[in-house]
Amino acid sequence: MPKIRTSRTAAKRFSVTKSGKVKFKHAYARHMFTAKNPKQKARLRRTGILGKADAEKIKIMMPYA
Repeated sequence: MPKIRTSRTAAKRFSVTKSGKVKFKHAYARHMFTAKNPKQKARLRRTGILGKADAEKIKIMMPYA
């Protein structure tokens, strides 16, 4: 049996923590900061944790992570 290939697009966008949660970087954090309030900008800087259903899909894409 050949090895399963890792989806490179998923590997660049997500990372798996030691406890098995999937981390991601928030969208809308690249430009037009004058239109966003400081609270929103602070939240966008933090990493997010995917929900259970989405995390399972990403883990299938990244079998060795």
